[in-house]
Amino acid sequence: MSNKILNAYTSIPLVARMLGALAIGLPIGLAISFYAPDLINVISAYLSPFGTVLVNMLKMIVIPIIFFSLIAGAASIPLGKLGRVGFKTILWYLMTSLFASLFGVIVAMLFNPGVGFTPQEVASSVTQVGVQPSADIIGILLGMFANPFASLAQGNFLPIIVFAILFGVATRLVADKPLDEEESKRAFSLIDFAKAVNSSMFKIVNWVMEYAPIGVLALTIVNFGTYGSDLLGSYGQIVIGIVLGIIGLIAFVYSGLIVLIGRENPLKIFNKIKEAMVTAFATRSSAATLPVSMEVARDELGVKEELASFTLPLGATINMDGVCIHLPMWAFFAANMFGIPMTIDSILVMVITTVLASIGAGGVPGGSLMLLFIILGTMGLAPEQIAIVVSLAIAVNPILDMFETMNNITGDLVMTYLVGKTEGLVDENVQKKL
Repeated sequence: MSNKILNAYTSIPLVARMLGALAIGLPIGLAISFYAPDLINVISAYLSPFGTVLVNMLKMIVIPIIFFSLIAGAASIPLGKLGRVGFKTILWYLMTSLFASLFGVIVAMLFNPGVGFTPQEVASSVTQVGVQPSADIIGILLGMFANPFASLAQGNFLPIIVFAILFGVATRLVADKPLDEEESKRAFSLIDFAKAVNSSMFKIVNWVMEYAPIGVLALTIVNFGTYGSDLLGSYGQIVIGIVLGIIGLIAFVYSGLIVLIGRENPLKIFNKIKEAMVTAFATRSSAATLPVSMEVARDELGVKEELASFTLPLGATINMDGVCIHLPMWAFFAANMFGIPMTIDSILVMVITTVLASIGAGGVPGGSLMLLFIILGTMGLAPEQIAIVVSLAIAVNPILDMFETMNNITGDLVMTYLVGKTEGLVDENVQKKL
């Protein structure tokens, strides 16, 4: 009987289970808030552990999965063998991530979610355990280079990210060194080890996500039962803001690049790549969409195989423009919720961390949730406060993940086409049909 129940549970798509948990938990929580507020402490005592387990499991894996993903992602770039085209592709991917992060900050400032929502239950003083924003850019840059193990103990994420990227790049350069075959083999073995650890961590993430609907149901009931309809308004602001931000990124940033660099009509380009966009939206996976993206780039955009086979897999690894819209919205919500001023320095730290952490995190299941832990940590939030914000983000993550993945794939294809066109790697016969 238990096997039948388990099989029936797992046979339902994860997105449907997560949305079902949200749809069931939200009205129950609001009903408790309106009609039986005195019962919330009793209900919370029984339900909160189910949600706490989910948040704690995510906290358990966030550092190792981001650390090894960054190493594997940085090591996947053959820097020693890249020419101008390769370096241009990487530079453009990083620049679009930077633009996306800045655009995400602008959208978050416009929506400013959580203003006026500072319930007494969560408005405790902020424990400064994360990165302390420096007084100037020099201080921020110096803070990026610190003992990674000491930073790990202090919850200081930025030096860990920088070290992982440098370690991955250095390992790849050693692996590509043609003069010492044995050293090269050892370096490739180290890269393979990082990838193997990554695969194992992904399996753990999948296990955690199978449990997630249960935790989401408990967290939704407790959160909305505790904070009531005031939370609903902020929740809606965040979801709408992120979706509109992603649409705006495609409509303005990507379209602007197509017009300025490609000298093409953006609508024609988007029409050509719509199959890949829809596939990404439906699957929520850049890796699963990759075969479709390759076909679209070759057959619809005319990008030559030698370019598409490099830029698209690379983009699936290091390009997370959608998440760069997602994270600032939750950061501003947390800042308003806990009374943290968002200064220029703290925003700068957030943007730098987002861009750097996105390298290698593209293939991580639930990658935006993992990065959210890191971003909130840089704001100086206490673990309990981070848990509150993450518990709210988990419930709507599957919905937002669909839009983010579509955005990421769109960015991959647009950058691939623009690099191809500027480097003469687009088929002229296909080009004439655009």
